[in-house]
Amino acid sequence: MHTYGRYDVALKSGKGAAAYDENGRKYIDVSSGIGVNSLGYSDDGWVKAVSEQAAKIQHISNYFYSEQSSNLAQKLCELTGLSKVCFGNSGAEANECAIKIARKYSFDKYGEGRNEIITLKNSFHGRTVTTLSATGQDVFHNYFFPFTGGFKYAEAGNIDSLKNTVSDKTCAVMLEVIQGEGGVIILDKDYVSELADFCRERDILLIADEVQTGIGRTGKLFGYQNYNISPDLVTSAKGLGGGLPIGVCMCSEKLADVMGPSSHGSTFGANPVVCAGANYVIDTVSGEKFLNAVNAKGEYLEAKLRKLDKVKNVRRMGLMVGIEIDGDAHEAAGKCVENGLLIITAKDVLRMLPPLNITEEEIDEAVEILDKTLKETE
Repeated sequence: MHTYGRYDVALKSGKGAAAYDENGRKYIDVSSGIGVNSLGYSDDGWVKAVSEQAAKIQHISNYFYSEQSSNLAQKLCELTGLSKVCFGNSGAEANECAIKIARKYSFDKYGEGRNEIITLKNSFHGRTVTTLSATGQDVFHNYFFPFTGGFKYAEAGNIDSLKNTVSDKTCAVMLEVIQGEGGVIILDKDYVSELADFCRERDILLIADEVQTGIGRTGKLFGYQNYNISPDLVTSAKGLGGGLPIGVCMCSEKLADVMGPSSHGSTFGANPVVCAGANYVIDTVSGEKFLNAVNAKGEYLEAKLRKLDKVKNVRRMGLMVGIEIDGDAHEAAGKCVENGLLIITAKDVLRMLPPLNITEEEIDEAVEILDKTLKETE
């Protein structure tokens, strides 16, 4: 179906940050499949982990235990201080799980009626009917009526707007510390801290949507760790699998026993092959040296971008980058692809989500192509 505005390129192979099309032409990819290929294309260790697991056992149902998923769950809990993990296949699934947990926690403790979740305007939480409803952008609230009820929207960055939106029906607040699809908008640290304190004082659960900001993307393992807060629920996906579909919803100790058998499930969730890849990603990305390198590369990339004549501003945390340009970002992205740079957009900015292990040489090459392209679009 024509559900994507595709570029006229068919990719066949790749290594690191380089991709090659059917004709053998090389591209530098700073999109990572929208932040999915956290270690680039065909990382040797990731390929080995996935291949070895596929040769052992490729799928089991969740009625049985798996070493790969158990190990991954334990690592995620140890690295975050969270208590329990539920696996699915995507960010939207992970967010659906978080919504269900929040509503059931409130139902169990306060009874029926305390079920509203506040999200932030300009947010994006997924493309299912429920996560579209959770998304705080009017443009997405169309066509697919009736949308799931129970969501309210507060202005991002405005604590008074949040406080005025909260009522005795509020059970949770869900936010992205960086609104990726909303234009790489980085939330203010004081605002996030005050929001977290406000929620905690009222037993309103705080859900951190880390689908795009997680797994080292911001220079910490999870974006919220840059804000010194402790969410009750954290969702992640994209970069965790390194290229295979995965979603995860993690909860704090007070929510550990909210869900019981049959309250949630996913046929392919905790797939051992996918979890094998995710275990390799976590083992690689979670180290302090690796995360420090992400920050250093982000600073290097930002410095080079700011020197370009047609770049007006750069919004960045780690290797999550939004570039304001003098011109149309969508037109520029198309021209970049023609010139050998795979880049994406978010609202009116160019967006870079390069592999976390991108080299400085690859960054140089990417910036050179971007500079050439911007000059051509004058």
